[in-house]
Amino acid sequence: MKATPIDKSLIDNAIRDFGIQDFAKATIREVKGIAAFAEKESGVEFIKMEMGIPGLPAAKVGVEAQIKALQEGIANSYPDIQGYPELKRQASRFVKAFIGVDVNPEGCVPTVGSMQGTYASLMLCSQADPKKDTVLFIDPGFPVQKMQLQVMGVKYKTFDIYDYRGEKLAPKLLEYLSEGNICAIVYSNPNNPSWVCLTEDELKDVGRLATEYDVVVIEDLAYFAMDFRRDLSRPFQPPYQSTVARYTDNYMLLISGSKAFSYAGERIAVTCISDALFHKHYDALAARYEGLPFGLVFSTRLLYALSSGTSHSAQYALAAIMKAACDGEYDFRDEVMEYGRRAKRLKEIFLRHGFHIVYDQDMGQPIADGFYFTIGYKDMTSGQLAHELMYYGVSAICLITTGSRQEGLRVCTSFIRDHQYAQLEERMAIFEQNN
Repeated sequence: MKATPIDKSLIDNAIRDFGIQDFAKATIREVKGIAAFAEKESGVEFIKMEMGIPGLPAAKVGVEAQIKALQEGIANSYPDIQGYPELKRQASRFVKAFIGVDVNPEGCVPTVGSMQGTYASLMLCSQADPKKDTVLFIDPGFPVQKMQLQVMGVKYKTFDIYDYRGEKLAPKLLEYLSEGNICAIVYSNPNNPSWVCLTEDELKDVGRLATEYDVVVIEDLAYFAMDFRRDLSRPFQPPYQSTVARYTDNYMLLISGSKAFSYAGERIAVTCISDALFHKHYDALAARYEGLPFGLVFSTRLLYALSSGTSHSAQYALAAIMKAACDGEYDFRDEVMEYGRRAKRLKEIFLRHGFHIVYDQDMGQPIADGFYFTIGYKDMTSGQLAHELMYYGVSAICLITTGSRQEGLRVCTSFIRDHQYAQLEERMAIFEQNN
């Protein structure tokens, strides 16, 4: 056995002191905290792969527009609860330009990041019909969305899409929808963390069943246009970002500024509600909210109660970003393709030293290189592998925390620096020798 880069007792004691009984269930923040502590105590730089924070500069066009808005005095003015009109207009254009569907500006509502958009969407869907009190997740997915439901006290169910691709997806969804208690279906596309992308045929099945069972689909597009196997960068020209919006009117699209535009710090996003759903009336909502339709409950009641609007200057930033993208002046996809290049290099290192990619296929194609990928090692459990890698100064979260039923880890490419590829190569060579 060769010595590990970090003393094992330092890691073991830190995990114990953090009160973590099962490292497989450690949260992102807990893993991050232990890595930061061990790095400080040992003096050994960690290769941090646990947290999905953008690793690129914020979109310059947004920064300039936000500074200009602040200099012109916008900070002293409350934003309209429906959103800055120009952002609503540009968001509608953006959906048309890069998704290829029509959404009225009225239904494009700014939120404090997609986190708030998700929270309000889940709350609204869970209140729309008293018989439908459960949310269904197509997992794996973003762990905090389930935490949001825990905070609300709303029930949820999940299944791992690993064994239910293609024609197997609709029957699996039907198992849950036929019970009559599902109010919403939630998934990300591309998927966090597996990076699989639902196909048009799969989305067609999701949309058909959503219409048939009157269920709202909450489509999380946090990694917008980041399936780098296709050129999704040309505004108003196919191919477009895949979406369920082509196959049902029961949809809410969550478009975040955080990853695609590296604008995470300003907490800005847009929730785009279909025209039909925005104006739809539900008896339970009407009784609770003075007869308002679905979309106005979302903005004038839930968002008003949660935060009374979204950062005014950040709305100017996102409006400028979306306008520049639609006008062909800003190729946001070209910038974020760096994540794909990082993923390719990281995968090669892990594979060279005996690891395997857990979600390695996407409907018969190799999984795309992107913001996330998944790794496993021989017969190690998720918890064992995550714990062991900490000894080598590598931090990542376990797939079990994302709703996956597979053994392995989620790897995020965003924090990787150029000098760390050589570090990882050296450390994984020792790992392979020791295991």
